[in-house]
Amino acid sequence: MNRRQDTLDPAAASALEARFALKLTARLSEQAQKVGPDIGERLRVAREQALERARHARAAQATPAVIGLSSAAAAILSGAGGRWWITLGSALPLLALVAGLLFIQDWYADQQIAAAAEIDASLLADDLPPKAYGDSGFVEFLKTPGNGARQ
Repeated sequence: MNRRQDTLDPAAASALEARFALKLTARLSEQAQKVGPDIGERLRVAREQALERARHARAAQATPAVIGLSSAAAAILSGAGGRWWITLGSALPLLALVAGLLFIQDWYADQQIAAAAEIDASLLADDLPPKAYGDSGFVEFLKTPGNGARQ
């Protein structure tokens, strides 16, 4: 079966866009002669403003600029000291991550120590015969509610 190709190469697409733009501007110019002078003037001003905005947008794309930085900050970042700030800015999230992981590890160790201390305290407080510590089922005894560690 033959399949129809719906994709155009970039040159054909731009030619098609240019043809459409020419037809559209011709129709708009034809209809602009039928409107009153006040509306025509407003349309002319709006067209000029749109062209000016398009020029500014193209110029902004062509020349990337440092936006939102004061001149002192831009000088620091672009000068010799800029490399130090960029390195610090890159390393800071890594340092925060490592500090967070160390804090979590310390907290987890404290939780384990507290759980072991609670089990030890309940073992020392209970009345168990000495033979119970050597019994293979001692862990099961501790897990049984009411016998071993209190939950």
